[in-house]
This record gives sequence, C-alpha cells and structure tokens, in this order.
Amino acid sequence: MQILKSSEDYLETMLMMKEQHGYIRSIDIATELGVTKPSVSYATKRLRENGYITMDKDGLITLTDKGMDIAERIYLRHRTLTSFLIRIGVDERTAREDACKIEHDISDQTFAAICKFAEKQA
Repeated sequence: MQILKSSEDYLETMLMMKEQHGYIRSIDIATELGVTKPSVSYATKRLRENGYITMDKDGLITLTDKGMDIAERIYLRHRTLTSFLIRIGVDERTAREDACKIEHDISDQTFAAICKFAEKQA
C-alpha cells in the first residue's frame, strides 16, 4: 500500500485529535500541523477520494477502517521511536521531531529490530 508521507501525517494527526477531543475537525488539524485551512481542505478531499476518511454534513471527520489502520501504524511507530530516542539520551522535543521524520521511511524490518532491542533493554 503506497501512501504519501503527508497523507500519513494527516491520518496520524486525525487519530490524535480523535483520542484527545473525541472528534476530528479540519480547523484543529490545520492548527496542529501548522498549515492553512485550504491545505487541509485539499488533503481531506484526497483522503476521502481514496477511502481513508469520511466527512459528515457538519464537517466532522471519521477515519475509515483503511485510514485507521494507517494512522495506528504511524502513531505506534511515532510513540515507539520517540520513547527509544529518549531512552538513548535524546531530549524529548528533539526525539518527538526526529521520530516524526523517521516513522515514514524506516523499514518494517528495522522498526521490528528497534522494538526487539528496546524490549531487551527494558
């Protein structure tokens, strides 16, 4: 399954919004990602067209099963990588920022090896 990094970021942010607020609104996504409302509108249109989200008549966004699968995978990678980087001595802010960059490009094999290594160190 090929998906753009920016789309993964949007889906991950939507999942975090749902967990934090119980709902997902475009304006909150724009604020969280530091992008314009038109950028969010364009991205959500693409995500809807590809079956990752739905929007109701009030503009509330819901992740489809397909969208939720991607969001959960990226969010798990983000949390795991952030924790790993902090444990090896990276400050929390830098660890979060770096994890966001790494989470999209790291192979499944490397991610699994990091998880296995981190478990042994726990």
